[in-house]
Amino acid sequence: MTTDGTTSNPPTDRTTSNPPPGLPAPPPLGATALPPGTYDGTVVLVTGGGSGLGLATAAEFARLGADLVIASRNEQRLKAARAELSALGGRVGIAVCDIRDPDRVSAAFDAAESAYGLPAVLVNNAAANFPVPAEEMSPNAWRAVVDATLTGTFFMTREFARRHLTAGTPASVINIGASYAWTGGPGFAHSAAAKAGVKSLVETLAVEWGPYGIQVNGLVPGLMPHEDMTRDIRTTLTDTNTANAETPATSPPLATRQPALRVGAPRELGWAATFLASPYARFITGHTLVVDGANWQRRSLVNPPVVPVREQLGRGSHTDHREG
Repeated sequence: MTTDGTTSNPPTDRTTSNPPPGLPAPPPLGATALPPGTYDGTVVLVTGGGSGLGLATAAEFARLGADLVIASRNEQRLKAARAELSALGGRVGIAVCDIRDPDRVSAAFDAAESAYGLPAVLVNNAAANFPVPAEEMSPNAWRAVVDATLTGTFFMTREFARRHLTAGTPASVINIGASYAWTGGPGFAHSAAAKAGVKSLVETLAVEWGPYGIQVNGLVPGLMPHEDMTRDIRTTLTDTNTANAETPATSPPLATRQPALRVGAPRELGWAATFLASPYARFITGHTLVVDGANWQRRSLVNPPVVPVREQLGRGSHTDHREG
């Protein structure tokens, strides 16, 4: 018994046959976080909705009755995603759109509005990313990521808001962010800077547009493996022997990387998105919700030894770089 009346348990030995269970697995695919029909008659536009987390998020809105417009530069992926999402009920439209081009953004909204009506929910999921040491990053590499991640998000959000401000209708924006908007992202300087900008947009635009009924929130996914992950990220997951969301970790590598002792399921991000844009979250705006099982939080008394980003990416040591 401790001085405050609680029972003191000894530290758990991870080598015993009874390890901590970690966070419980999520409900099965097909379950919904909100009442059926929550989004009946609501049009939801999801950028990057043809694959990965964007597709998973769009699916959760569809299960709740939403009509969808999914946008991407890849028409083939959009058509495949439309077939998959149509099976969940509701109408599904596609918009081939480069979000970095404001004219094409406007055209995508024109098409969506003509076919289904003005979208009431915008999920800004589209982004670009790849690992590279900052000193090796070319101007084109910087622009490619920042333009797709930050500039494109702004162009989509601005067009969406302009139309709702003109119509005098309430609306909800959800920007998909990243935890290194707070912490910085070694090896991802371009993406970390862009995602910090996306987080700032959430906070800024929530204040600007709140008086007109427009909510703006952020949503940060943790490690949520899916088939559309890029090769470099997929390789990292293989190297760390990652378990899936349904089964708690059984191997030490993952147990030391995820406080939840499991990874996330893409549908868990979708459930969070459907809540933030729903009538049940009307007083939540300017907030960024992190859905990652506490993975971005510090979890040790003393930080581990520093391994330079160059070495983590197989580029050699700083000494090798100087000598070259």
